[in-house]
Amino acid sequence: MAKGGSSKTPRYGKAAQKNVRSAMRRAKAGTLKSGKGRHPPVKSRKQAIAIGLSEARSKGAKVPAKPRRRAKR
Repeated sequence: MAKGGSSKTPRYGKAAQKNVRSAMRRAKAGTLKSGKGRHPPVKSRKQAIAIGLSEARSKGAKVPAKPRRRAKR
């Protein structure tokens, strides 16, 4: 049998899902910003998800680590 199939445990915890859901609501309401200071509100769905996952990571929720890029030789 091949490895890499779906596992029994979810990749994201409940707290992480809650953070992403909250970020999506704030994005739709137009109050989600992508940094400190005077930034325009987030328009992209992907960016809203990324911000939600980032907030979840900083709170210590169960979220996979960001993919690491290898340096070119």
